[in-house]
Amino acid sequence: MPGTQKRKGEHVQIVLKKPVQFTRTNGFERYDFVHNALPEVNVEEIDLSQKFLGRTFKLPFFIESMTGGFPGIENVNRNLALAAEKLGIGMGVGSQRVAVENPEVAYTFQIREQAPTAFLIGNFGGAQLLKYPLEYVKKAKEMIQADGMAIHLNPAQEIVQPEGDRNWKGIEEKIRQVCASGGFPVIAKEVGNGISGAVAKRLERAGVAAIDVAGPFFEWGIPTAECVVQCAAAVQIPLIASGGMRTGMDAAKALALGATLVGFASPLLKPATESADAVVRHMEGLMQELKTIMFLVGARTIADLRKATIVRRF
Repeated sequence: MPGTQKRKGEHVQIVLKKPVQFTRTNGFERYDFVHNALPEVNVEEIDLSQKFLGRTFKLPFFIESMTGGFPGIENVNRNLALAAEKLGIGMGVGSQRVAVENPEVAYTFQIREQAPTAFLIGNFGGAQLLKYPLEYVKKAKEMIQADGMAIHLNPAQEIVQPEGDRNWKGIEEKIRQVCASGGFPVIAKEVGNGISGAVAKRLERAGVAAIDVAGPFFEWGIPTAECVVQCAAAVQIPLIASGGMRTGMDAAKALALGATLVGFASPLLKPATESADAVVRHMEGLMQELKTIMFLVGARTIADLRKATIVRRF
């Protein structure tokens, strides 16, 4: 098995079996909603729908890019896709570089059959833009009939891998070229160390349609809550809050602070090894938590939630 495929398989096993959760927090515990004792809201009328890049999601949730690229993992992606379709939300796949290099594993990413109407995002590495012609990004999109492409930014990951890409000079211009020539929305996404407001501005100027902040789960990086606050103040494009998101409370705070969607990753991986229904049940639990919080702050819609009073504890 080629090295890239082997590493992808190892990543999944590490997440499932080893303690990879962040030792720092995602930062949302520093924020509190002000309770509304007179909410004037009927829980049955709470509307969780949210618009994102021209599509309407039934829930303000997104299934984050996680995996693909080695035999057997296709079942995980298919279960995630079936869940996304049933829930009326979007989903991303893992980095497709391995399938560009080894087309025989493309099937592990191909989930359009399971999610005929869901908003699907392909995935290509920012560092790989220096190595491959730009049409490879389009090939990755076509491979899974995606609605858009994520360009993932992972300098911290690359610098610690023995075979990692150390040259990042010129990637911003390559992203600009992809955005200008692609004819599809491009989402800039970190993989676990966060995107600052200053970098978000650069990405917006480069033409990206949305930003997935992906805060840290280890010691280096910008806490997800801080990413959301900084990016919401810096740019006008939609934000996905991801990185250590675990609860409906995390989701509510992220949305109140300016996120458009909330992305979930590792909490869905184990359910996805079981069935699509297990993924749906987990997401429905998050939905109920979010609804409860919206009721307690008097918010009938996500737009109302953004108006709720939320205070930062120092």
